[in-house]
Order: sequence, then structure tokens, then C-alpha cells
Amino acid sequence: MEENVSNDPVVAIVGVTGAVGAEFIATMDKRGFRVGKLKALASARSAGKTVSFRGQDVVIEELTERAFEGVDIALFSAGGSISKKFAPVAVKAGAVVVDNSSAFRMDPNVPLVIPEINANRIRDHKGIIANPNCAAITALVPLWPIHQKNRIKRVIISTYQAASGAGAAAMDELVESTRANLNGQVYTPKVMPHPYAFNLFNHNTAVDPDTGYNDEETKVIKETRKIFEDEKIAIGVTCVRVPVLRAHCEAITFECEKPIGEDQVRAIMAQAPGVKLVDDRVKNYFPMPIDASGQDDVLVGRIRKDLSDPSGHSISMFVAADQLLKGAALNAVQIAELLPQRVMA
Repeated sequence: MEENVSNDPVVAIVGVTGAVGAEFIATMDKRGFRVGKLKALASARSAGKTVSFRGQDVVIEELTERAFEGVDIALFSAGGSISKKFAPVAVKAGAVVVDNSSAFRMDPNVPLVIPEINANRIRDHKGIIANPNCAAITALVPLWPIHQKNRIKRVIISTYQAASGAGAAAMDELVESTRANLNGQVYTPKVMPHPYAFNLFNHNTAVDPDTGYNDEETKVIKETRKIFEDEKIAIGVTCVRVPVLRAHCEAITFECEKPIGEDQVRAIMAQAPGVKLVDDRVKNYFPMPIDASGQDDVLVGRIRKDLSDPSGHSISMFVAADQLLKGAALNAVQIAELLPQRVMA
């Protein structure tokens, strides 16, 4: 794009060639996010290639320590190690970083933000704002409005996480391994630790030998407490990778301090920001990844009493959300939209 001559922000995308990077561009375009100039940043092997943004070809530049000169907002989605190295560089150059990795999420000086929940925390930033884990976002967007009306004491979450959560290479592997399987061919996994076609397995993050919890599960627990600002909330979570290309699903059971009914929850969900109610018992139609894919909202349904809790304090439900959108790019762009725009000279 041409040199920025407007007062609109200069926006850099770090990891522009990845699955989330592509969604950053599409989401900014869809939402009419004002961009004076776009800087597309990636590794040296992608430098010189182009990406399309609003009808123009933007040449990809190599990510270096000089790449952030003049940048106002930097959207990062290139992994934790890249964020740890380059986010402070971007901040020093004057940019506000919205980081999609886990690098800074639990840093007490870094706001961890879901705009529907704690947009007020954006003003506390010291240059970096963290985007939460995708599984956490999927659960917390619908749980928060309930928590506000009737404090949630305990929540049990089982996730069904799509290939998109592990990036474009994992999505490709799911397609290729499925094709091979259908053709009776042997496919050796390259990205995932186990065969992906017609299979599901423990989330492909490291398992803590002491607790038995994988990193994804630990993230959901810690991030929920930070975002809700409630260290006492009890959380149990099991994260599983399933052979779905895009959009995560979760089975959630939560226990409130006071009794709560399914009609009350349904009414809250019908008014909740970022939520779409999909709860048709007659047609047996509930949230599905195929419907959540490409959607901004978290789909919520299967709302029913938890029959294992005779006290009437617990509800079970099923949710689905696009990991690349609300679970990543959309949430980050929503944060960027709430940043006070700098007036450039």
C-alpha cells in the first residue's frame, strides 16, 4: 500500500501468512477497520510475496527489529517465541501490541481481554494486550453474563477442538490424512502426534507429569480466573483434538451460588453480546462446527438442567465457536477497535 497520508493507524500483522494472519486481514476488511497503511510481516522465506488487502497487493516484509518503525498497532500471531522476542521491540518503537500467543497472558502487567467481558482492562495496558486462549474465549463469552447475575462457583468443560487451533499445517494434515485413509493408503503424521483422520486424541500440548493436565487445560483454568477476576472459581477441563477442520465445540456444566433454571439461562443467552442461541429440541438442532465456521458469534444450545445436581444450582450446555475468528482474529481486532487512535503528524 502507499505511504500513510491519513490519521488512520499504521497496522502491522506479524505472522501474516498463517491461518490467523489471513483472518486478521479478512476481519479488518469485513468490519471496516480503518487502516492508514498495512505492514505485512513474516519470516524471511515469505518476504517478497504479496497478500491482498482492500484491492491492493501488499508486499510481505521480513520480520526484523526495524520492521515496526512508524507502526501504531501490531497484531501478533506467530507463536510465543516470536512474540517474546519482537513484541517488546514493537512497543519500544511506539506500537501497541495485541498478541495472540500465550507469551504474556499470565503476566500481571498485561491485560487479558475479551471485549464482551472486560474491555475496561484495555486502558491498563503498558504496550501489550493479550488475546486469550481460544478454548477459554469459547466458554467465557456465554458464561460471563450468567456469572454477572448469579456467580458461577464451579465449571466443568470438555472441549472438541478443531484442526484450525493448531494452524494451517494441521488443517492440511487432516485433509491429506483423510484422503489417504479413504484411498486405503498409509499416512504418517507430520504435524500431529497421532493419526488425525477418523480419530481423536488428547490435545497436542505437553502433559504435566505431576498433575496429568495438558497445557491447553492449564491455560483455560488460569485464564478464566484472571479474566473473571475470581481466583476461587473451581474449574475442571478436558481438552481433546477432534477431526474437524474449523470451529471448536465445548460441553459445559456450571454450578451457580443460587438456584438457576434453564429458561433463565436461555433468556440470558438470548440477550448476551457475542452469543447466538441455537437450541431447538424439536428439530434436534444445536450448535455445530459447520454452522459456527465463519460466524462471529459463539453458538449456544443444549441448555438443560444438570440432573446430577438435585439442588437446582447447575446447568449443562453445548457451545461452538470459530477458533480463527472469535477464538483469535476477531477478538484481537475488536480489541484494536477499542484502542484510542493516535493522531499522526
